[in-house]
Amino acid sequence: MAQLNYEVLKQSGYPGYILKNAPEKVMQFGEGNFLRAFVDDFIDIANEKAGYNGKVVLVQPIAQGLTEYINAQEGLYTLYLRGSEKGQKVDDKRVISCVSRCLNPYGDWDKVLELAKSPDLEIVVSNTTEAGIVHESESKFDQQPPISFPAKLTRVLYERYAAGQPGLVILSCELIDNNGQELLKCVNQYIADWQLEDAFRAWVNEKNIFCSTLVDRIVPGRIRDPEEVKALAAANGYDDPLTDVGEIFGFWAIEGPAELNDRLPFKKAGVPVEVVPDVTPYKKRKVRILNGAHTGFVLGAYLAGFDIVRDCMHDDTVLGFMNKMLYDEVIPTLPLDKKDLMDFAAAVQDRFNNPFVNHELMSISLNSTSKWRARNMPTLLDYLKINGKLPACLTASLAAYIAFYSNDVQSLTEKGLVCRRPKGNEYTVSDDRWVLEFYWAHKDDTAAELTHAVLTNADMWGQDLTQLPGFEQQVADCLSVIRREGALAAMMACL
Repeated sequence: MAQLNYEVLKQSGYPGYILKNAPEKVMQFGEGNFLRAFVDDFIDIANEKAGYNGKVVLVQPIAQGLTEYINAQEGLYTLYLRGSEKGQKVDDKRVISCVSRCLNPYGDWDKVLELAKSPDLEIVVSNTTEAGIVHESESKFDQQPPISFPAKLTRVLYERYAAGQPGLVILSCELIDNNGQELLKCVNQYIADWQLEDAFRAWVNEKNIFCSTLVDRIVPGRIRDPEEVKALAAANGYDDPLTDVGEIFGFWAIEGPAELNDRLPFKKAGVPVEVVPDVTPYKKRKVRILNGAHTGFVLGAYLAGFDIVRDCMHDDTVLGFMNKMLYDEVIPTLPLDKKDLMDFAAAVQDRFNNPFVNHELMSISLNSTSKWRARNMPTLLDYLKINGKLPACLTASLAAYIAFYSNDVQSLTEKGLVCRRPKGNEYTVSDDRWVLEFYWAHKDDTAAELTHAVLTNADMWGQDLTQLPGFEQQVADCLSVIRREGALAAMMACL
């Protein structure tokens, strides 16, 4: 079977949209699965739906990557968006043609700098992982290339400034708070380190727009089943080792001035990208609804005998518990339009019901102490402040967390705390070592004793949670129900 390129795609009879030639308007640091299934998908649709007529040049951020594969396929790759939408199974295929080429700066740094000077260039996108936005003093102006990503970007911007070209829109997708502003801080530090002229500093800060963004799409990436790979190649009429897979849902919040709606192609194309004055509420929405739902129900659901998220969505009690938590306890505390929040929560149920992804509850359970503190505790405190009473489901979620960390404890090993669930099998709790040692030390506590020990542990929660009126008793009572009747009974009691 021939490998995908434009000629092979033409011979295959692919009926979808394809753009072979267009100006290179986007420089993208990152050629991995996520950006290709997210940003490049949106740009490809913008080419088709909004006439953006722009190509993306991928820049490989580290020495090892996909440059050779991408260039061998002339930038083409197949994207499958799979999941559940309004309860219906969806499996959409699109050949992405917005990528023109990929550059490896560790061999083609001169080509990266040449692109920097192009009058066609408008946007820089990056996703260089959380560790990518760092200042490293070892990075130097004349390195080919400089070591860190912000240093590479500083050098790119300097080349553009020296060529007399206008500033760019810089969209940072790294998973850290205030990613765009943190990137700008690093760039300004390199300007100081390298003693670059004040006029360049002014140009960077006044003529370029560094946007913090929030990205939201689950991207499993490669298809790993060799039989499915063969079947897709036979159906498509070509081999594609760059095939990418993401979920149907996608959302991108870009923090910046309203004028960006005109400079960026997304609004006209109708893709789920919003230019907003502040991404913080959208991050809070994602953390408290999507991530908070996971942490809120999976530990109890695992003790109740479930193993993957999708199966939980088919159980009336677990689904009812999750939805009551989201709609009655979480959404009323959030500072966004209620319809927007309701739509997002409805999409969460579809995302969790994805028929193509076996998302294991045990994988979600990792480090649940810090997760409950970050994702669920703020909602509980806000709900109590607003309503003057405790939220039943969120309270029960903490009891389920305690139960998960203490159910029939067997041993403490190098890998974690070994417990046994009512179903009979052993499972290993993974968390910070001091957390595991705490639960090991309290393995013989009664429900009341353990609840008191956990809630008064300020290292876990940053405060003494027994000071919340009635909280200790309600958690202890729920923990007793879980130990006596099972987690499902405790969830049912909340409904």
